Amino acid sequence: MGGVSTEELTNNIKTITELEVYRVKDSVLVPTWREIGGWEQQDLEDLINEMDTWSPPHDVGIKSANILLLGPQGAGKLSFFNTITSVFRGRITRQAVCGSSEQGLTLKYRMHSVQGTALTKPMKFKLCDTRGIEQNQGIDGTEVNYILEGNIPNGYQFNPSKPISPDVSGFVSTPTMDDKIHCVCFVIDGSTVTVMSEKMLEKIKSLQTKVCQKDLPQLVLVTKIDKVCAHVEEDISTVFQSVAIQELVDKVSDMFGLPRNHVLPVKNYEKELTIRNDVSILALLSLRQILHATEDFMFNLLDLMDKDRKDTESWK
Repeated sequence: MGGVSTEELTNNIKTITELEVYRVKDSVLVPTWREIGGWEQQDLEDLINEMDTWSPPHDVGIKSANILLLGPQGAGKLSFFNTITSVFRGRITRQAVCGSSEQGLTLKYRMHSVQGTALTKPMKFKLCDTRGIEQNQGIDGTEVNYILEGNIPNGYQFNPSKPISPDVSGFVSTPTMDDKIHCVCFVIDGSTVTVMSEKMLEKIKSLQTKVCQKDLPQLVLVTKIDKVCAHVEEDISTVFQSVAIQELVDKVSDMFGLPRNHVLPVKNYEKELTIRNDVSILALLSLRQILHATEDFMFNLLDLMDKDRKDTESWK
């Protein structure tokens, strides 16, 4: 107390209704807790080439994988898309307008294509953005279900006064596998996740249930990690040596009920004017895990298709 009396500290207020106690501790670095390869230029080029040439398994008959980004407004969904496009353009891009507002900026369902390094054709995946998760408004379970099933057309304008139904203009009544979602990534602000309200967590859990019912893979992108650890803010390549980030990954893993290797810390391009190897490599490492999960889902589809074919032949 340094000689300060209780009366002086509390301004002689005796009734306390709420007390918050904080502990400040230095972030430390430890031996690498997640092996990912290197952080050199060659490592970046190898990742770019791997993503550039990725495609869905041929026999599944899907032209492009659809990856849905779900998260609260301001968590960094569109910033992640811009970060990925920046890597392949070799410069900072602002292809998707992002920022923050009271109701969120995303008012439409968008299926964003990413141009490969040649800039002549899109890569074989799309990052799909929709309006944010909010406690009392935002996207709901019915809308998510329609998106997962491929009923919502690209560019659909959300209208809170007119919920999505088969009667709305453009509703896709008979979606194909190319219309459906093949992987879901929840995007969470790492700097505020530890103070997420119970109501918000309950809503996210309810959306997770919708995703589980479709047997879709789920991953979590944890953004803004530079605000969590000073070492990471200075050097992104220390991310998997940071105790603070490791604890954050453990916390998010428990919150979402997912394995820790499904929780992917990222730092989006936001204040930078030029691209950096460490930021780009970390983003592509996350994208690679997402595409691996998507590929696994598609191989499961192939197994189901093969089983249905054999069952049909046996019945005949």
